[in-house]
Amino acid sequence: MADDLILRTAEPRDADRLAELIHRSTNAWYRTKLGYEVFSCTPSDVRLFVDTYEALDPGRCLVVEDVQAGALAGSCFVHPRKTHTSLGILNVDADYFGQGVARRLVQAVTDQADRLGLPTRLVSSAMNLDSYSLYSRAGFVPYAFFQDMLVDVPASEPEINAETARAARQRVRPAMQRDVPALIDLEMQHLGIERPDDLSYFIANAGGAWHTLVVDDQAGVPCGYLAAIDHPACRIIGPGLAGDESAMIALLAAQLGQHPGQTMLVVTPADRPGVVRQLYRWGARNCETHVAQCRPEAGSAEKPTVTGVFVPTFLPETA
Repeated sequence: MADDLILRTAEPRDADRLAELIHRSTNAWYRTKLGYEVFSCTPSDVRLFVDTYEALDPGRCLVVEDVQAGALAGSCFVHPRKTHTSLGILNVDADYFGQGVARRLVQAVTDQADRLGLPTRLVSSAMNLDSYSLYSRAGFVPYAFFQDMLVDVPASEPEINAETARAARQRVRPAMQRDVPALIDLEMQHLGIERPDDLSYFIANAGGAWHTLVVDDQAGVPCGYLAAIDHPACRIIGPGLAGDESAMIALLAAQLGQHPGQTMLVVTPADRPGVVRQLYRWGARNCETHVAQCRPEAGSAEKPTVTGVFVPTFLPETA
């Protein structure tokens, strides 16, 4: 890497440039490789990612800066948690491809995790072989596969409405802060991770772009949850987790019913055919595939085991 490319922690003054980098580099890859753009919004709308990550993990974003040009060559958001470190959205400006920017950012994240004795986790595109190779070479191994499914939610959809009514009978309701301890236990049981601040953040921001639901078991204890964000920069259902497919279908129906007239993305676990079939019945179409990968902690060969129905998200990527 050139001497004038330095790795440093992002500063508040970088926020707008980070949003521009995410917007420009993501759209450039999708436009070139898949023929469409992910962000139809403005770069200023993409501040959502920067501001959300700064709220959750202040001072944890890494950037590579071209000092001579005064430009950001790349960035990566880092999410340290008690049980793991999550490597969040990583972007490299097209002008700096092939200069080791992404490799340097990944190395910095895994070095931090190694010092803490924690595994590093991420969800990356299975269709981007450059990024897959980057993570594979760094020691990441796949443990779950997802198909990204887009659902156009009409203003009135009889099947979704029927499922939404059924979901209400299955004890689907808005999440509350008092649910967080049960959701922590749920994620520890089925995902092996602990992220209480993230769960609390989704619920605390209800009424704005975020909306979070839970489904209770017969004893009134949450046995599943599903968040969603509806914003010009990101319309996605997730994260979510449920003990079985019927609970997740009830949550999905209820969430879709909250977003009439929108196209919502669901990163769907491919090994849960009941959920996949239901989404197809609602008119879902596949647009991409993703893979969850983990770099085990130093000295360990173990990789995560997912026992529930897990729906990841791209905001925030903390699972």
